[in-house]
Amino acid sequence: MSMELYNKTSAKISELITKEYSTSFSLGIMAFNKKFREPIYSVYGFVRLADEIVDTFHDFEKRKLLDEFRAETFRAIETGFSLNPIIHTFQQVVNRYGIDLEFIEAFLNSMAMDLDNNYYEAKDYDNYIYGSAEVVGLMCLRVFCEGDRKLFDELKSPATALGSAFQKVNFLRDIKSDIEERGRIYMPGVNNFEKIDEKNKILLEEKIASEFTHALEGIKKLPEGCRLGVYSAYLYYFNLFNKIKESKVDILLKKRVRVSNARKLMLLTKSIIEVKVLKTC
Repeated sequence: MSMELYNKTSAKISELITKEYSTSFSLGIMAFNKKFREPIYSVYGFVRLADEIVDTFHDFEKRKLLDEFRAETFRAIETGFSLNPIIHTFQQVVNRYGIDLEFIEAFLNSMAMDLDNNYYEAKDYDNYIYGSAEVVGLMCLRVFCEGDRKLFDELKSPATALGSAFQKVNFLRDIKSDIEERGRIYMPGVNNFEKIDEKNKILLEEKIASEFTHALEGIKKLPEGCRLGVYSAYLYYFNLFNKIKESKVDILLKKRVRVSNARKLMLLTKSIIEVKVLKTC
């Protein structure tokens, strides 16, 4: 029997991981051209598994698990094979689309940073954001550009802005669980939850708003087969961001702001309508 069955099964596992862990992201992927879905599931499955090592597997030696995950990732990229189905499909995407090894290193380095830090000084915050979020956007952009280096270079800056905005929205949404479950604060220079106030919330929101504006310019220039999926994710996060802005810090510290499934479907419908004129705006 050829490798086809293993490759196919591994890809389905990455898809399952994505759908189980993120309904909103899964909806966005379904809006992609079919050729982009499997590789993006593979990227998400990889980053999700690494994130789970750091955030969820509390009863195990996290550093050892992450070191083994890192070693297996680069071994798989070099050999073109892994017995770990998630890593196996990821290495296929890396090798097929020429995803930069530097992006993977930066991502895994940021995951490791969370093992040692429960807050980030301003000087380290940008490095953490780059590795934990921006390079994930760049990995996806490599897939979308399908080897077009000129297009990748043109869209690199707005892609990193979008990844950064998404991550920072997550930080604000998840303040409660990050503090209570993981003992972490993701506001630059804030080392105590009692210091989280409206002022530093607003400062972070101003940065996010600027990044969303820059990101939208890049979304307009994306290839047609992925523009709808990315724009639908943009609309979802922008809607979530607006709900967060309307919430005071003491509310965020008590409950997680959510977008209902009905609202998600409405936003997807809205994105289908708006994306048709997006490129000409």
